[in-house]
Amino acid sequence: MKVVLLKNTPEPEKTVAMAARLCYSGSSIRELEDKVAGISFEQFLGKILKMGHLSVLEHASFTFGIEGISRATSHQLVRHRLASYSQQSQRYVAASEPEFVVPPSIAKDEARKKKFDSAVKKIYREYARLLEEGIPAEDARYLLPNAAHTKIIVTMNARELIHFFNLRCCERAQWEIRDMATMMLKLAKGAAPFIFKDSGPACVGGKCSEGEMTCGRPKEIREKFRSL
Repeated sequence: MKVVLLKNTPEPEKTVAMAARLCYSGSSIRELEDKVAGISFEQFLGKILKMGHLSVLEHASFTFGIEGISRATSHQLVRHRLASYSQQSQRYVAASEPEFVVPPSIAKDEARKKKFDSAVKKIYREYARLLEEGIPAEDARYLLPNAAHTKIIVTMNARELIHFFNLRCCERAQWEIRDMATMMLKLAKGAAPFIFKDSGPACVGGKCSEGEMTCGRPKEIREKFRSL
């Protein structure tokens, strides 16, 4: 799996601060930049976000390039609706090689991994045969497994990212999307450290949200994400 931050709003915390300042100021739009010059984003935004004024976070966006994840995980990812997605098409891009994800629970046992690899590679051989016989890629793809690699570009605003991290960085999330979300969070923190300082599963900034389904390790998880 590979995750890169392709682009983000320049100076995202400054942009969010300008939006927040506008809501409580009589300043003109052109004066906003001067109004936030030299202020402590941590102090000012901390106060604004503590008030629950989260809409200002929507003015900062982040675009990630992700490859080497399975179709099983991309199907989970696109359920997050407040985002934009562009995914490599199986209609127009034929799979030339058997590229796929092997779950750790299978990979840790050599015999089981061998059977898994053999089964998936057989599917890819049948897929290639269908293409050779003139079957359109859009029809041959019906044979490809959920394990098949995919590539996707994702854009989310900061508010939606915080919600996404809250759900998908949790130990209760499926392992592959959890790994992907954690990599995305690390990159987002690099670009906007204050905005994402308490991001991660619910237990990072407060109490565990999983009730009886808790992993029981909130202190360990909290330390993990605060040290990203």
